[in-house]
Amino acid sequence: MSINLFGTDGIRGKINLATSDEEDAVTNLIENREISPPILRLIGESLGRSVEDASIQKPRVVIGWDDRPANPELAKFLTLGLNIADFEVIHIGLCATPTLHYATLFFDAEFGCMITASHNPVDDSGLKIFTKYGYKTTPEFELELSRNAISLSQEEREIDQIDGKKLSEPSMSFESPQWCINNHQKWLNSRYEGITDMLQNNLAESININNPLLIDSSKGTGQFWLSEWLSSNGIKATEVSYQATALNENCGAGDLSPTQEWTFEEAKQSTHILIKQLPICEPGTLVAAALDGDGDRCLLIETTSTGFKVIDGDRIADTFVNCVTNSGFEWHLAASIESDLSLTTNLERYPKQVRVSETAVGDRWLSFKLSENQNNQFVVSNSFPQVIGVEDSGHLVMASPHPNISECWSLVGDGAMTLVAYLLSLSNFEPSTAMKRGWKQRQSVKNVDREKWDGENQLSNKVEQLLRKKLSEFGDVSSWARTTVAGENNLMLINCSFSGSKLSIGVRNSGTQAKISVSARLEYGGISNGIQEAIDAVCDLLAKQMINH
Repeated sequence: MSINLFGTDGIRGKINLATSDEEDAVTNLIENREISPPILRLIGESLGRSVEDASIQKPRVVIGWDDRPANPELAKFLTLGLNIADFEVIHIGLCATPTLHYATLFFDAEFGCMITASHNPVDDSGLKIFTKYGYKTTPEFELELSRNAISLSQEEREIDQIDGKKLSEPSMSFESPQWCINNHQKWLNSRYEGITDMLQNNLAESININNPLLIDSSKGTGQFWLSEWLSSNGIKATEVSYQATALNENCGAGDLSPTQEWTFEEAKQSTHILIKQLPICEPGTLVAAALDGDGDRCLLIETTSTGFKVIDGDRIADTFVNCVTNSGFEWHLAASIESDLSLTTNLERYPKQVRVSETAVGDRWLSFKLSENQNNQFVVSNSFPQVIGVEDSGHLVMASPHPNISECWSLVGDGAMTLVAYLLSLSNFEPSTAMKRGWKQRQSVKNVDREKWDGENQLSNKVEQLLRKKLSEFGDVSSWARTTVAGENNLMLINCSFSGSKLSIGVRNSGTQAKISVSARLEYGGISNGIQEAIDAVCDLLAKQMINH
């Protein structure tokens, strides 16, 4: 089996700056999920073998990073590898992932490289790679990149200290944070104007928002500008993550879960910087927004009669689609297999047609599906493309205008834009037709040998038989179908009718950890009795079969 160094969303792992040997670095990444400087150099060199257009004499690569102490050092080694591969390297320095996406297009780069581990702890780091069209790379591309990197690690290659130091420097540098802040704001402005033109409203008309709205940018770059931008556009906002000691430390969306709830007392006692400051307001009032460390997703928090609860990506997307269809527009909604099943059923609740697609886990699959008629290149449109992709974790993929080419659009997840889209939706949203939450459960078996599951082998057949047997003990089971979705090579997806309601159960290996997950989704109105028992039975079987004793 070919080894892929990449997971569901890039490479992530614990930082180890002490490793210098390339073969050791590869082994440590595979076995211990460690990120070290040689890994970044190897990836940089390997990208040189992946340039599609051979006529480009010196293709560009843009590098940015989030605020992890080791990232500047990792950037040097990535730059070294890219320079060896004869790229022109541009640094934009400290930035959010969507800003790196923007810069990739702005500089007409072949690749964009974001050094980040997203919401992972500050001691972790990793790498996300964008193509020249602004899409994240495919698993096939990453597998080939991994093969090249592993092969290079086994070769004898030496560079003297003087050359190494020189090749670790970029050709151009825009490492002043102001460049990234100004361009992220400019880009957000253009998307904001596109939606306001469509809806004929603005942020100042948004309702049921506390004054001030608390913003937690997880001590990422959003802390320097987002609350000020909101305030200047009609939503008084206050940033709180500057109080954190480090990126993602007791702050941000990474510590929050979809639909999570707290009582007033639990919130007050929380160690999370945002949660412990939540104000008590009228039930249904939006009080806070939390981004993750690299700024590409957002979760919201509202008051309840007894405390607070998270507004997840599914509800954000439903509110937005509710609003735009009420305004007379048809939309394409893509949702991952872990989104609430009720989001993509009972579509007659929307006043205009909504086309629905189901995708694998990972925001790149949302982008691929929404651009399918454009061959994963730029979306060509003379107006704001009516597409949205969602994961319950707060990733919302929406269209963004190309910074240099008119009527060309890219697709990207941006926590700031997710927040803005939701706020704009509030003034033209019909609560009576909102999604009614279905039942959902997700649990994992850890420390497994992932090679024992591929979604098609004998073990998967045993799991399918067990699921059907256990469910049949509690309800009527019909319309049974076993399938998969593009991008999830090891997924076994079961769709059926359970006592007259739609039920979906997926079993898949984690892309980054030694675990396998079982996810069940039942549409609103269905009776969940027996589903948890079926999940427990499957997890017991997987533990017996996949954990090496």
